[in-house]
Formats: sequence, structure tokens, C-alpha cells
Amino acid sequence: MLFQTSTFALFFIVVFAVYWGWGKGIRMRQNGWLLLVSYFFYGCWDWRFLGLLAFSTLLDYFSAIRIEQATSDRRRFQWLWISIVINLGLLGAFKYFDFFSTSFSQLMAKMGFESHPLLLHWILPIGISFYTFHGLSYVVDVYYKRIQADRNLIDYSLFVSFFPLLVAGPIERATHLLPQLKKPRIFNRVAATDGMRQLLWGLFKKVVVADNCALIANAVFESPGEWGGAGLWLGVFCFTIQIYGDFSGYSDMAIGLARLLGIDLIRNFRFPYFSRSIAEFWRRWHVSLSSWFRDYLYIPLGGNKVGMAAQVRNTWIIFLISGLWHGANWTFICWGALNALYFMPILLAGKNRMFLDDVHGRWLPSVNDALRIAFTFVQVMLAWVLFRSESLTEAMQVYSGMFNPSDWLKGDFSLLLGVPKTLLMVCLMLLAEWFGRRGTHALQLLDGIRFAPMRWSVYYLILLALVWFDGVQQQFIYFQF
Repeated sequence: MLFQTSTFALFFIVVFAVYWGWGKGIRMRQNGWLLLVSYFFYGCWDWRFLGLLAFSTLLDYFSAIRIEQATSDRRRFQWLWISIVINLGLLGAFKYFDFFSTSFSQLMAKMGFESHPLLLHWILPIGISFYTFHGLSYVVDVYYKRIQADRNLIDYSLFVSFFPLLVAGPIERATHLLPQLKKPRIFNRVAATDGMRQLLWGLFKKVVVADNCALIANAVFESPGEWGGAGLWLGVFCFTIQIYGDFSGYSDMAIGLARLLGIDLIRNFRFPYFSRSIAEFWRRWHVSLSSWFRDYLYIPLGGNKVGMAAQVRNTWIIFLISGLWHGANWTFICWGALNALYFMPILLAGKNRMFLDDVHGRWLPSVNDALRIAFTFVQVMLAWVLFRSESLTEAMQVYSGMFNPSDWLKGDFSLLLGVPKTLLMVCLMLLAEWFGRRGTHALQLLDGIRFAPMRWSVYYLILLALVWFDGVQQQFIYFQF
């Protein structure tokens, strides 16, 4: 069930009515109902993987209890690694086994050895990377005594499988979400209203902006050799906007849905395309994943408290693993490597902690900030070529065409008739987010408008845009991860 469908709308209306009607502020009823509908929601994608979700949940639930009950540091450490190895083993088997097996076989062939790769051909369970990281962070937090092991299986299972974040995040922390599940939720009209607005804005970014950009990006990337530089730059730009509208739109919808149920999820995007450096971009893009790698990998490796050589090493490790997390393809690994390469001058100059605040200026940024934003945006665009391409060969074809001055206008631009409408919607989205960048989502700027008819006019215009300018329905990009 996609969030933007009528099927999901009907599903959520039932969930909402029973949750606040039958639940009536009784925690066990609320949590039990949410757990039931979360498993139903996941089963609608593929019921065969419900057992895997339950196994992963039970593994971390019992491992955390064993860690807490252990009478020696050695036993605590053993239970921690039992959880880590099994979790990463399952993730590796489903997501990476065929990739590494094929890559090894190709390497052997280049060295003159005949090799036939062993392939599992397993279907990738949707959301496995997200709920695996939920469980791993919980077990690690219990190990380091940041949180106590939860003895309530329903509460813990809901933490792992809460349906708004189950298939594409945000990647929640037990220290943030579990305490909320331990208390009964009372309906809060102000929070619910803001949740509705964030849900509406997420729908706009996904349905109106991302899905229309996808039509242009797909037309270009499906046959990059048939396009000149102008078409390729347009296609890359549209994918840059598509992946932001798609993923941040999903996050806005997930956070908005959770707020309607009285639950606050962590913020996942902080207007990343207004960043003034690549370091700031990664503090603002997919915040839950970036902070996860920082807290559970970068800092344990020494973080910034080690020498510069070790910091460089740690940075490369984080970006390469981040690339691999996104998919079993060399394009994702090279995407991570390119971002690490971008990061190096900033790290070596000691400027990676610059720009911790928002861009100043109410109407327009300063000239220096505008140039920094534009340069960072182009860097990100060029990196997204690797992310979008099916192979390194295709990515190199796109890059060579983008910087080839001959045949600049090559391509059948009649395929891109929706470009003006799409670019108009992109501009409206970016303007709204620029003026709303002080809030957690763009429509919070409406809080400053006391004239109710003006606020409602904005809501109705967005609803009309959802009806009139909707593109061909597209699967969420991050569902594949």
C-alpha cells in the first residue's frame, strides 16, 4: 500500500478511528492495535517475509535481555555479537550475496580462471535495511547501557515494525521512540493539525513534483546515448529533484501520519539543497541514516578524537559503507567514494563543522551563500548520476555527454512536453521550502498567517495540484533499499 493511494487512505482511516476510539488512551490497546495493523501493512507487500520480520524482532529482543542479564563483560560482548552477526548475515544473504559472488567470479575470469558464481536469486524483503538498523541500534544501546532492555514484547515489536517508518524510515532510535510507546497517547489537536499539514506537503512533493520529474529523468536515463548535453543536464537535474521530493516526501508523510497517532518521529531532512558545503549537505540529507553511521560506526572508530590520517580513513569507511547500504551495485559504492572525495578538502582544512545554522537572509541569501549553495548543488547533481545509473558504463556515458559541447541539443524533446509544468512545480516547492526553512517542514510557515481563509486557500491549492498535476504513479525510490 503506497501512502498516496486511496487504498492506504481507507486503511489509515480505519486505523485512526479504532486507535482513538477503542484505544481511548489505554496504552496496551493502542500498542496492540498498532502492532497488528503494522504486520498487516507489511504483509500486504509480501506476506512471506512476515516471519523474517518476526525473527529479527525476537532475535534482538532476547539478545538485549541476555546482554542485561549477563554476569560478565565477556558474556555481554558475546550476546552483542550474536545479534550483530545474525542481523548482518541475513541482510548480507538477501541483499549482497549474489552481488559479491558475481563480482568475485568476474575478477577470477579477468585473471584467467574459469568460475561459475553461486547465486541465491533471493527476493529482497522490502524495508530490511531499515528494520535491521532499528534492531542493531537498540541492542548496541542496551550494551552501552543507554537504555534498559525492554521486557514488553508488544512494545518492542511495535518499535521495530511501526508501519509509517517500517519500509523506508526514518531509522528510529529506541532511546527516542520506545519511551513514547511506554505512555498512553492522548489526542492533541495542535499536533494532529501540524501532522496533517506535513502529510499534505509530503504528498505534494511526491505526487506533484517527484512523480512528474521521474517521467523526464526516466526518459533520459533509459537511453542516455540518444541525448546531447542539454537533455542530459535536464535529466540529471530532474532526478536530483525527484529523489529529494520522493524520499523527503515519504519522510514527511511518515512523520505526519505518526503525529496523527500521537507519536513523534525523528526528523529526516533539513532542506538539504540549501546547503553551503557537502559536509552540511550530509548533516541535512537522510539525517537518521547519517547520524546512525556517525553514532554507531564513525565515533566507535575514533571519530574526530584521532589523528587526521585516522579521520580520513574513518570518513572513507563511512561513505563506502553508506554507498553499499543503498544497494548491491558498484555504482552505489562509487557514489559513496565520490562523496568521500568531495568531503576530503573540507576535512583536511578543518572546515567540516562550518555552517551548522540555517542560511541567513529572509528573502535572498548573500552572494557568497548563493554561490556556495549553487556549487554544492552541482556537486550533488553529479554524484546522483552514479546513484541513478544501472551500471558504471551507463554513468560514464552520461558524464561524457554532459560535458561534450557537440550535439548539445541532440534528442527527441517531444518526449519532454511536461517540462514547463514540472519546472513550475519544482520552483513552487523550492520557494515554499526556502521561506519555511526555519521550521521542520515548509507548511509550518502558515503558522504566521492569522487570516484563516488565506491558510485554507493554500491547502485547497495543494489539493487541486494533487488532482490536476499528478504524474504517473511511481514506486518510492527508497523501497528498494
